[in-house]
Amino acid sequence: MTDPTEIPYRFDPTAMAAELIEAHSEIEDGTETGVQATVAGRLMLRRVQGKLAFGTLQDSTGRIQLFAPSKVTPEFEAFTSLSLGDWIGVTGEVMKTKRGELSVKVESWQLLAKAERPFPDKFHGLSDTDTRYRQRYVDLWVTPESRDAFAARSRIVSLTRRWLEDQQFMEVETPIFHPIPGGALAKPFTTHHNALDTEFYLRIAPELYLKRLVAGGFERVFEIGRVFRNEGLSTRHNPEFTMLELYQAYADYSDIMELVENLVSYLAMEILGTTDVPYGDKTINVAVPWRRATMVDLIEEQIGVAVTVDTPREELVELCNTHDVRIKDSYGPGKLILELYEKTAEANTWHPTFVTEYPTEVSPLSRVHRSKPGLTERFECVVAGRELCNAFTELIDPVDQRSRFEDQAKLAADGDDEAMVVDEDYLRALEYGLPPTGGLGIGIDRLVMLLTNTQTIRDVVLFPTLKPEQF
Repeated sequence: MTDPTEIPYRFDPTAMAAELIEAHSEIEDGTETGVQATVAGRLMLRRVQGKLAFGTLQDSTGRIQLFAPSKVTPEFEAFTSLSLGDWIGVTGEVMKTKRGELSVKVESWQLLAKAERPFPDKFHGLSDTDTRYRQRYVDLWVTPESRDAFAARSRIVSLTRRWLEDQQFMEVETPIFHPIPGGALAKPFTTHHNALDTEFYLRIAPELYLKRLVAGGFERVFEIGRVFRNEGLSTRHNPEFTMLELYQAYADYSDIMELVENLVSYLAMEILGTTDVPYGDKTINVAVPWRRATMVDLIEEQIGVAVTVDTPREELVELCNTHDVRIKDSYGPGKLILELYEKTAEANTWHPTFVTEYPTEVSPLSRVHRSKPGLTERFECVVAGRELCNAFTELIDPVDQRSRFEDQAKLAADGDDEAMVVDEDYLRALEYGLPPTGGLGIGIDRLVMLLTNTQTIRDVVLFPTLKPEQF
């Protein structure tokens, strides 16, 4: 083990690898700049050729070569005995070798942290995906794709905030502990507050609190934050994930559609420089405008049978059985149509599509369609066969909302652990008056997956949920 007393308490780099490369990459081979620089990072490669050693130093911006002649580099043998993964600080002249490699000549150096465990080299990396997710602190060094994806994620979130603020949205924070689970159909995580001797729920969505703020007079609000749903793990699901939710007074779901397509196409241009987004072995065009299609139209395109919420239930059950859709006796026509759509049509919807006209039965917070009974003004955007966002013209009638809550409460009483319950305080807020409002929820993780050509959510979540490791 390294003697801790030999490790400095701080270090002062004067330059980053990318800065040096940008400033000096054009100098001629075999020349020196006379510029002194101090760099710091991990030693990722090292080779020794007699009295000359070379290393590769990596910091958060990139890699630069270290050039260490024995006549110049102090404690040369100790330098050549460093392990891959050791953190070091180096000071020396910026130069370019005769072979054209921009380098920092090692005129002084200092060990900053010892890698006490063997560090993977760049040629082998971490081949086991479970190890990559558990040891992200190693994965980020040896898997460039991981580092690039998370850098892109940071930029996507930052750009989204800026874009929404330019649209006069105000960022807010709402509680993560909820006394009543609500805002989405999902099973919550529960916890106990000792001082209050009360059960709380980790939020499954910030929706109801954000709409309280619209009722309070903040006409355009958004929040980007963690939400928690007690569900299974898959390539598209992590029990905790990041959601963007926003609400805009005086808007309806058609306004929100325009907002979504404009935001995503803007992000694609900023991140990729094009609206043609590579994904898997295909390309997705996210240029405005996106397709609008009703749920029942998409079902008919796939199975060749037209259905509506007025189709007799027994016919819908038969169609579900024909297409291997799992159903329950409690499902009404609207729920059966939703299940049929998700089984037959959703995965086959590749290019961005706003799927509209969700049945009232499965949309407890959506306003009823202004001209089509039994349906709501709700849409989900589907891209590459998966849901990207959910949005609607918000339900603002407290009487209708109470009725929908009570219907959900009956389902909960019958054993549906994803159903909502009656939220009396939210109903009180509606009774004070909520103006016409459009609302939206976008899964940030899935948005990042789309824009980084990533196939599994674990590759865009820094520390995904995993089965506890046994040491």
